[in-house]
Amino acid sequence: QVQLVESGGGLVQPGGSLRLSCAASGSIFSVNAMGWYRQAPGKERELVAAMSRGGGSNYADSVKGRFTISRDNAKNTVYLQMNSLKPEDTAVYFCNARITPTGFRRESDYWGQGTQVTVSS
Repeated sequence: QVQLVESGGGLVQPGGSLRLSCAASGSIFSVNAMGWYRQAPGKERELVAAMSRGGGSNYADSVKGRFTISRDNAKNTVYLQMNSLKPEDTAVYFCNARITPTGFRRESDYWGQGTQVTVSS
C-alpha cells in the first residue's frame, strides 16, 4: 500500500507565503517524478510544478518566480514553497508522484488527498 500525505495548506493574506509538504510512504521500490497540481472551483486540475528524481523542474507560467519546488529523495518527500501569494492561487493543491511499488515492475500515478490553500484578506 502506497500513500501520499500532504500538509501545510491554510489561509494566508495576499503577498504572504506558505510551504506545502508531501511525503510518500508504504511499500515503495522507487519514486520517480513528484509534483503539485491545483484545482480551483469550477476549473480543471492544472500542473503547478514538477521535479524529476534528478532535480530537473518545470513550472506553470503563472507561478514562475514565486513558487519553488524541491524534494528530499531520502525521505520520499516533495515541497512547494509559495511566496507572493495572490488570490488567484486559491485552490485545492494535490501532490502527485510516479511510484514503483515493491514487487511491481511498472510505475503508477499516485495522488494525495489534497490540501486547501486560500489567499484572502
